[in-house]
Amino acid sequence: MTTKKPSSPIFIIGALFFVFGFVTWLNSVLIPYLKIACELTNFESYLVAFAFYIAYIVMALPSAWVLKRTGFKKGMAVGLVIMAVGALIFIPAALTRTYALFLLGLFIQGTGLTILQSASNPYITILGPAESAAKRISIMGICNKVAGAIAPIILGAVTLKDADGVTARIASMNLAEKAAELDMLAQKVIFPYLAIIGVLVVLSILVYLSNLPEIDTDKEDDAVALANSNKTSIRQFPHLLLGVLTLFLYVGVEVMAGDTVISYGSSQGIALSTAKFFTTYTLISMIIGYVVGILCIPKYFTQQTALKVSAILGVILGVAAIFTEGYVSVLFISLLGLANSLMWPAIWPLAIAGLGRFTKTGASLMIMGIAGGAIIPLLYGYLADASSPQQAYWIMIPCYLFIWYYAVAGHKVGRKS
Repeated sequence: MTTKKPSSPIFIIGALFFVFGFVTWLNSVLIPYLKIACELTNFESYLVAFAFYIAYIVMALPSAWVLKRTGFKKGMAVGLVIMAVGALIFIPAALTRTYALFLLGLFIQGTGLTILQSASNPYITILGPAESAAKRISIMGICNKVAGAIAPIILGAVTLKDADGVTARIASMNLAEKAAELDMLAQKVIFPYLAIIGVLVVLSILVYLSNLPEIDTDKEDDAVALANSNKTSIRQFPHLLLGVLTLFLYVGVEVMAGDTVISYGSSQGIALSTAKFFTTYTLISMIIGYVVGILCIPKYFTQQTALKVSAILGVILGVAAIFTEGYVSVLFISLLGLANSLMWPAIWPLAIAGLGRFTKTGASLMIMGIAGGAIIPLLYGYLADASSPQQAYWIMIPCYLFIWYYAVAGHKVGRKS
């Protein structure tokens, strides 16, 4: 792979990670917004995260097939177009206030992101020395989380404006008045998503026309080829399979921390006009963690050490959130962003190390792990209805403990030294 401008690929991938973050973290506002507009329970509202993230497991292997046919660059352009189609479905969904259509649009957006993530994550991992992969992914993470911090503020300013007043008013309305009020609320989402469609289409054209170079992941160096000489299946890499499970759990707790904190703050008696900023605080704490990763990996500590410390911090903050109340408890949930920040950058290079010609398939399996964002927040919603939103956070503790195991020993299983 050669290019006259080495920084160009990183700039383009950084722009894509910005898009990932913006679209993904809109869900944190869509959950409380659609809960009001479509009159949903906690469990039903978290189907927003489920519909979005389940695409990662349903469409991961088809994404690998697409990338084998198109290569990385054209595959990224295709993914952006598919995301634009998903955003377009929000228009009829809002006009008819049909929750199923919103969920369909989210699933299609998740499908486009599956293709984008399948291409961009291994691309940025391979685009330089393996020992500094976490640093490069941390830079991408900043692009992702800056967008994620901005997105809830922008969409929240439109959709959750006077949300507390709407909730109070509809409580005393008859059915016809309530339907009219909720229809007006649902239609507030149309303009933001029209803007998103325009950005996605323009970016897809720019990526297609860019000088982004291809990487031949089927070509192995001598050491990797020797180590993989007797390998015929991706199932022969147990460190990868454990990495997929680790990523599943990590994405689950990351999405749960970011997407539940607004509703959790509301359950603690905090007004939605204030609570709508809590996801932004979570993502700001993640950005701080990424900066630490950029400055310190691998100079001061390794990717494995970062993952160990992050998992332990996750356990501490999770337990603290459960045993405190009000703003303090919500603060601990927001600080989980700091614990989660270096997990994605550390898990990816550990999991796909040494895959060689199996890299595209391995990356697709890793992308399937993102489905943790569909399952674990949905389980949280069920537990929140069954007990309380605060006690439901116990679900994150075993997740962080398994992540710690992978950092200590799981990433070594089946690998030759």
